[in-house]
Amino acid sequence: MTYILINTKLKIFINLFIVLFLFSCSRNTDAVPVEKMPTQQPGNPVEPVEPVEPAVEEIKKPEYSYTLEGRKSWFAANDSMITDNVKELLAALNRVDLSHLRNLDSIVVPNDFGGNRETYLPFPINVEELVPINRIIFFSYPTQIFAAYENGILKATGPTNMGRKNKKTPTGLFFTNWKAVESISTVDDEWILKWNFNIANFDGVGFHQYALPGYPVSHSCLRLQENDAKFLYNWASQWVVKNDKVVVKGTPVIVYGEYPFGKQKPWWGLASNPKALEIGKEELMDVTRPFMEEIMKEQEIRVQHSSDTTGSK
Repeated sequence: MTYILINTKLKIFINLFIVLFLFSCSRNTDAVPVEKMPTQQPGNPVEPVEPVEPAVEEIKKPEYSYTLEGRKSWFAANDSMITDNVKELLAALNRVDLSHLRNLDSIVVPNDFGGNRETYLPFPINVEELVPINRIIFFSYPTQIFAAYENGILKATGPTNMGRKNKKTPTGLFFTNWKAVESISTVDDEWILKWNFNIANFDGVGFHQYALPGYPVSHSCLRLQENDAKFLYNWASQWVVKNDKVVVKGTPVIVYGEYPFGKQKPWWGLASNPKALEIGKEELMDVTRPFMEEIMKEQEIRVQHSSDTTGSK
């Protein structure tokens, strides 16, 4: 009997232990729901969790001040420091090419020439909301500057001279179409357009290398310095046409804003306000958001076409 009594107590203790153990397991399961803990089954592996896209690191530009100087007097006084890099920066700040820099009477000059060109020009270095867009190009009419972004990071920026008052460059969303290393203008057969990338086929509008005198002067096209035109020519994507139908559009291009024709050159205002032309991230997204759905739709078509083409090889 003694043996039986001890055995019974042991059974009671064991049963109590099991109940407490199950209760504890039940509480742990409630803390981490089962549906969040997938199990791998033979022939049906668990899909890996997609990593969260890291936020674009905030990059702030250095703060510069500017003065408006007579070109001849400034060049004469600073002859020893005028390197090719200085000339190129002055050309960008004054929206000209190097050949037209020496034709200017007045030039905007920064207090410091130590930065990269993009730190002096108005577009932000990084834009978090542009991360989903693989590639996009902006042309700002008010500042006469272009910018190319890749997943929210500024890849290139520089001066442009856009359409003159009676031949304004159309604004809105476009996509790069066909391109040619060299083509002849349909307006004047003496105009040779190098690194030409069309964005409005029936209107004959595109961006390309051509003379930059320092103000909107073109016949609606977007003029660029040669290095910038060459970069965009190689960086942006062409359309894909089959049976005379566009099946894949190229890289999105947004042209926006208005130029103050008949008034002082906007960049001269930097002398009194160094942030006079600064383009904030929110401002840039204000012109992008209305087109976001179309941009992402066309990007998906482009990515799928690229995947299909690669898979068929």
